[in-house]
Amino acid sequence: MKRQCNGQVSPSDQRPELGSLIDEFLSINLYRVDSAMDIAAKSGFSQSFARIWTVASNVFLEVVRDRILYVVGVFAIVMVLAIAMLPEVSAGTEDKLILDTGLAAINLLSLFVVVFIGTGLINKEIEKKTVLVLIAKPISRLEFILGKHLGLSLVMAVLISALTAVMLGLLSISGIPFQLPLILLAVLFMFLEMVLLSAAAMMFGTITSTVLATLMTLAIFAVGHETRNILELDKIAESESFRRIAEGLFLILPDLERLNLKNEIANGFVAPPSGGGLVENAIYGLIYTALLLTITVTVFERRQF
Repeated sequence: MKRQCNGQVSPSDQRPELGSLIDEFLSINLYRVDSAMDIAAKSGFSQSFARIWTVASNVFLEVVRDRILYVVGVFAIVMVLAIAMLPEVSAGTEDKLILDTGLAAINLLSLFVVVFIGTGLINKEIEKKTVLVLIAKPISRLEFILGKHLGLSLVMAVLISALTAVMLGLLSISGIPFQLPLILLAVLFMFLEMVLLSAAAMMFGTITSTVLATLMTLAIFAVGHETRNILELDKIAESESFRRIAEGLFLILPDLERLNLKNEIANGFVAPPSGGGLVENAIYGLIYTALLLTITVTVFERRQF
């Protein structure tokens, strides 16, 4: 600690920066998480889920350290601007437009976090050679991948919950009516979509570079919401080869519209979206996520470090 010439402590030196306190707190917790893995290997707590949870906790703390939750502040600014400006340009539909804007902003900001964090979860460990230390511990590559995905899913759960709370608070303050059960349903399916895209981002990040993985994940998001339109083109196409390509894309690519309830909720619809019931669509998302994680584990187990 620095002292002035008269031996007195400077008042500015008595107040540590908030960022330093946060970094110190997270460093202590990361040390505890790493130590927990060693303890798990030596005690009866060395079950598979314990090791997966240890990796997930490590990922969660690292992402929080990257200040990802500051996305909530950006979202709050977007919502305040929407509430202030949209009534000026809409003709009696401002409530629907504001709700649309809020749900779309949650979706896009969540996608931003998934893409730029998920694609680097594995590559970052490989580039820094920390994957060698983790694999040397009594943890399988399957547990490593599942732990990474669970950690990112926990981040998305916290982030989406925080964004939703901000949106509902601002809607209530502004006196804009909304149906809470329907909004929570839309947010739940949005979370399932981000869980699926997290698995896709990790898969591409394991196979290729971070930059290419980012572009491929964004492509999956864009095309995944248009797979039904691709199938419609198949019905009117005259070329047999084009029909086979369209049908193949429809079968391989995820149908993300199954998990998209934003339009239905904004319009006040209670009925499930076209293409099946809500439970079936949720199960579809979970099964597709499991398939992507299976591919990721298979590729990761064959990599040599």
